[in-house]
This record gives sequence, C-alpha cells and structure tokens, in this order.
Amino acid sequence: MIKRIKQMLIKEFLQMLRDRRMRAVIFGMPVIQLVIMSFALTTDVMNIRTAVLDMDKTPSSRELIDEFTGGGYFKIIKTLQSEADIKDLLDRAGVRAVIHIPQGFESDLKSGSTAPVQVLTDGTDSNSTAIAQGYAAGIIQGYSNEKLMDQLQKSGMPKMKPPVETVERAFFNENQESRFYFVPSLIAVMLFIFSLILTSISIVKEKEIGTIEQVMVTPIRKFEFILGKTIPFMLTSYISMTIMLIVAFFVFDIVIKGNIFLFYLLSGLYLFGNMGVALIISASASTQQQAMLTSFLILMPCVMLSGFMFPIKNMPDIVQYATWLNPMRWYLEILRGIVMKDVGLAVLWPAVAAQATLAVTFISIAWVKFSKTLS
Repeated sequence: MIKRIKQMLIKEFLQMLRDRRMRAVIFGMPVIQLVIMSFALTTDVMNIRTAVLDMDKTPSSRELIDEFTGGGYFKIIKTLQSEADIKDLLDRAGVRAVIHIPQGFESDLKSGSTAPVQVLTDGTDSNSTAIAQGYAAGIIQGYSNEKLMDQLQKSGMPKMKPPVETVERAFFNENQESRFYFVPSLIAVMLFIFSLILTSISIVKEKEIGTIEQVMVTPIRKFEFILGKTIPFMLTSYISMTIMLIVAFFVFDIVIKGNIFLFYLLSGLYLFGNMGVALIISASASTQQQAMLTSFLILMPCVMLSGFMFPIKNMPDIVQYATWLNPMRWYLEILRGIVMKDVGLAVLWPAVAAQATLAVTFISIAWVKFSKTLS
C-alpha cells in the first residue's frame, strides 16, 4: 500500500509543480491576496472627513472644535458659512460628518443652560456612521464634563471628581486594532479558497485529459487514491500557510500567542475537511468548469456564514444551525483561540470535535462517491 501511495504522490507533485503558473498560483497568489486584503479590510475608523459650521465663533466653540481634531479620529477639511452648505456637501459625499455649533453656544454654557451641538453624519455606511457618532458623543460628553467641573469650582464648591468613572480594558487586543482580527481570519479564508479550488479540479482533470484510465488499470484502491490526491495539496497548503504566517509577522506584527504545534495540527484537520469537500465536488463533476463553478457556489456561503464578516450570534437561528456544517466556522474559533487568546484544547475542544466530525464525514462521502469506472 505504501509503495502505491508513494507513486501516486510522486505523480501528483510532478503534475502540480511542473507548471510555472501553477506554482505561482499555489505559493504566490495566497500571499499577494493576503497582503492586499489585509490593508483593504479594516474596521478602524480614523481621519473622518469633517466640516465645521461654527455660528458662534467664540473661544468656547473653538475649544470644542479643537477637541475634535486632537484625537486623530476627525479631520476637519472644510469650514462652512451657512446651513445651506451642509446638504450640498453631504449629497456630494465631500465629508462624512458635519459639526454644527449654533449661535449662543458660549452664552448658554456660561448661564448654565444646555448648549446644543449638532453632529450630522452620512448614513450610507451604517457601521462607520455608528462608530463616528460614538466618537463624537464621547468627545462632546468629555468636553461637557470638563466645563461642568469648571463651573462648580468657580461657584465656590471644592474640586470634585465625577461620581462614576469608567475603566475600560480590552483583553487579547488591547488597542482594538482590526488587523489582529482580520489578518489571521484572511489566512483561514485563503486556505479554504485554494484548497477547495485546486483539489476540486484534481480528479476531474484526470477524466478530461484521459489519465484516469491509466489509474483504473492499476491495483490502487479507492482509499489510496484519495490519499494520493489529498496529501500533496495538504503539504502545499501547509507551505502556503507558513509563508502567509511569516508575511503576517513581518508586515502586520501578528504573533501566534498559543502553541504553534497545536495550531499546525488543527490546521491540518481543517485542510483535511476542506479537501474532503473538494473531492466530493471533483468526483461528482464531469468537467473542470463544472468543478470550478460548484466550488465558487460553495465558497461564498461558507465565507459569509463563518463569522469572518458577520457575528454568527446575530444571524437567524436556522442560519446559525446551518453554520455547523461549515468547516471554516470552527477553524476561525480555533485560530482566534490559539493565535490571539493563547488557549488550548481544554477550551477549544467543542470546535475541534466539530471540525474532526466534519473532516471524517466529508472524506467518507468522497470515498463513497468515487468509483473506479469511466462513468
């Protein structure tokens, strides 16, 4: 058996790596896409293009404007002269936010009245808008508390601290930088894409070029054939993953905090399940085009329902149950647990058990579906 599998592996590696373009696709494209998409995918909202309409033009209004420009979240690029300019500027998407300070702002502050400040935002991107509004609310609240303390002190009351103080701390990603979330997740996506597509065309390619007939007259068994088709792509995926991890470390400062050997072991389980899905597609398809189209049909739902872009807990219950069949969903839990949290099997065992079950199931279905016949 070992000799037959060895010969199968030699054939697969020669067939896979003798084409220069195929080598570029296997080892180059995942890294290139990782770098490009890691820079493009970010939820950090900084340098929000902002316009200011200051109808008060007093020291107090200028102090508030300085508060907005001091943190790096808002970048004031335009000063407006009238309210009529606001709608036109937002319509043309010239800015994402407008700070409107009405006339009488300073006098309201000094008299102890509530001084209104309006923050107008472009709501076409609801997520960025909500974040920008949260930033603005925090800045205005901080400025308001500072002015309140000053007024109390001027009235003769002793200097006092706010009755409630919030102390914030984020575990695992202290500065809340999105690259620590997206870059490891993109590695999982890249592994899924390339292991699914490249493996899915492997058997059907044998059918199209006629080499499947040569395989059929050999004494190789179904299980050995599947291993011979799976192992080469697993090894090349491991190499691609290692290259991506090196790039993630040097370019994005991503460090695996947990056990790297456990990470590689469980990544193999993930790849094994992916290739089971790919072999099912490959054994069912008659042409490479069919295999490619089926792979893309499966690819998008798996990415969307993995928790990569959208939290699974926010999905309808029936969709959450459907994600149980998605190997990427469980691998992302494993990946984030090891890379970001430094946890082990004691915490990750439910995801590992689900991942192993899916891997065995998919490979078993592929084994059943493959038939050593031309039909």
